[in-house]
Amino acid sequence: MAVPKKAAERAKKLRELLVRHARLYYTLDAPELSDEAYDSLARELKALEAQYPELRSPESVTRRVIGEPLPELRKVKHQVPQWSFNDAFVEEELRAFDDRMRKLSGAEPAYDLELKIDGLKIVFTYERGELVLAATRGDGAVGEDVTHNVRTIPEVPHTLSRPVDLIAEGEVYLHRSGFAALNKERERRGEPLFANPRNAAAGSIRQLDPKIAAARPLGAFLYDLDRTSEAFPKTQTEELAYLEKLGLPVNPEHRHVDSIEGAFSYWAAWRGSSRDRLDYQLDGIVVKLESRELQERLGYTGKAPRWGIAYKFPPEQVQTVIEDIALQVGRTGKLTPVAHLRPVSVAGTTVSRATLHNEDFILEKDIRVGDTVILQKAGDIIPEIVSVVKDLRPKRARPWRFPTHSPLCGGDGAIERVPGEAAHRCVDPSSFEQQSRKLIHFAGKSAFDINGMGKETVRTLIEHELISEFDDFFELTKDELLALEGFEETKAQNLIAAITAAKKVPFDRFIIALGIPHVGEENAFLLARNLRDLKTLQSASEEKLASLEGVGAVIGKSVAGWFKDEKNREMLARLTKHLKIGKVDAPAPGPFTGQSIVVTGTLPALSREEAEMMIRRAGGKPAGSVSKKTSFVVAGEAAGSKLDKARALGVEVIDEAAFLKRLGSGV
Repeated sequence: MAVPKKAAERAKKLRELLVRHARLYYTLDAPELSDEAYDSLARELKALEAQYPELRSPESVTRRVIGEPLPELRKVKHQVPQWSFNDAFVEEELRAFDDRMRKLSGAEPAYDLELKIDGLKIVFTYERGELVLAATRGDGAVGEDVTHNVRTIPEVPHTLSRPVDLIAEGEVYLHRSGFAALNKERERRGEPLFANPRNAAAGSIRQLDPKIAAARPLGAFLYDLDRTSEAFPKTQTEELAYLEKLGLPVNPEHRHVDSIEGAFSYWAAWRGSSRDRLDYQLDGIVVKLESRELQERLGYTGKAPRWGIAYKFPPEQVQTVIEDIALQVGRTGKLTPVAHLRPVSVAGTTVSRATLHNEDFILEKDIRVGDTVILQKAGDIIPEIVSVVKDLRPKRARPWRFPTHSPLCGGDGAIERVPGEAAHRCVDPSSFEQQSRKLIHFAGKSAFDINGMGKETVRTLIEHELISEFDDFFELTKDELLALEGFEETKAQNLIAAITAAKKVPFDRFIIALGIPHVGEENAFLLARNLRDLKTLQSASEEKLASLEGVGAVIGKSVAGWFKDEKNREMLARLTKHLKIGKVDAPAPGPFTGQSIVVTGTLPALSREEAEMMIRRAGGKPAGSVSKKTSFVVAGEAAGSKLDKARALGVEVIDEAAFLKRLGSGV
């Protein structure tokens, strides 16, 4: 097979680049690429050499070893409160944990090290040796009964070797090899692909039909004992041996160490190529005090044990190619450039798009179509482009410039740069994309919260010319919905009922729904609390608005200008005929009075908007950034940089369960 010129040139550039960076890393001790980025480039070269054997070279670096709650389910209250480990991301954080253990225990602590499997936590309950319940973690207090699905996992025994009563915790995961085969079969059937093994495992366990779970390549490991009717083991290592003797699946890769130094070598081993031999996905290791007596003495914080910590692997970095740069329009007409990427797997997720933020970001990094870029993604955080590998840039790649016109913008498609900002926006705000975003926002959770009015439903209604303005939502009829594909009697009736229920709306959420530029939830709450009703707000001058504490000149100008617009006033007159807008009173003294609280990440049950609304109602102030003045942080999954900053500043961090407990108890 003749080697295409483009492939030969790419392989040559990759080989030269990798040799240079290998020298920087190994000889000069001055690396310019992360290990993950280097490995990703090497994998591309290896794939080219496999496809075109003529490209193989004896000195190629490829010769080296390279590493790399559903409502339908019954809710159950946990007999033992469930928790999750605090995380350490850098060496200093793990050493700080070790220092705390030394001080609290008054001795040189020994540890048990275990692999942190990226799966779904399950709580197993056995009575007289029989499996009677398997439940998800849920919010720590209440989980979902998934016993019918867990029973289908081959490793999980229905009966233990002795008639013991116990409660134990473990992880259900999807085999990596099975994940690839599962997605291949779904692709063959034309079904949506699973994003990553963890999501596939969670989706499998939360099925109503156990036949679906039985057909999935699921596995399980147990790692903690909560209760037993027999004598409790004295160490973590003995605890795992105890579970194993009862017939429960235990990961054999755990290790006892006499000092924290052993944890670093264990972590380093599993961070590298050791992971490749496992048929399950890891995202770090777990370090636990060996002594059960010490564990019990140290106890728990609001969300985590004091005696253990998860030492996470660093964010994974890979390389891919920008195939195109397109624009995406937001509800206020702001245009965001988006990179369309050659699909690549990052931390178990296939990524094909990444935001480029604005023109200044693109110019600063000199990003061009055709460029090879280093992509980074930590957990479920949106992927970001870290840098451009300019040595691999195609000769014909040209600098990208923001266009002056786009069909997204309606009318003549004109685009303008916002004075004094890095943002661009449509001059004419009437395009389909912008209009659909406005309407989706209007019906969304933070605004009117119309149940069943999701993105695709809104777009369908626009396409069939049933809605184009806010008031059109409240004039929809059941017959109109029944005429659309995908709507049957019950679905149409439920949506009309949801629209009717949404006609009663608090004033602040009404303001949010209007999509006024610069007005977020906090500003909407301040406007609603101070101006009391729509008539007062409509007639307020720019100066009056700007004088309100927390509002300011920029927002005051934006709000006054929006209400002066004749089209907006006409639409409001039509819209308010359908609504009953409730007043927002200044919150009475509550459990969070005088406190500044940051909500970050994805919470198990609440949306961020709902949590922040609860904070306001309880007298607190939701904040957008963490500082020394922050009272505490409510953190969910993929909390990111705000969580890191909170830890660095020593700000208290709690989970959703602890947040709701404080809210309810008034603490």
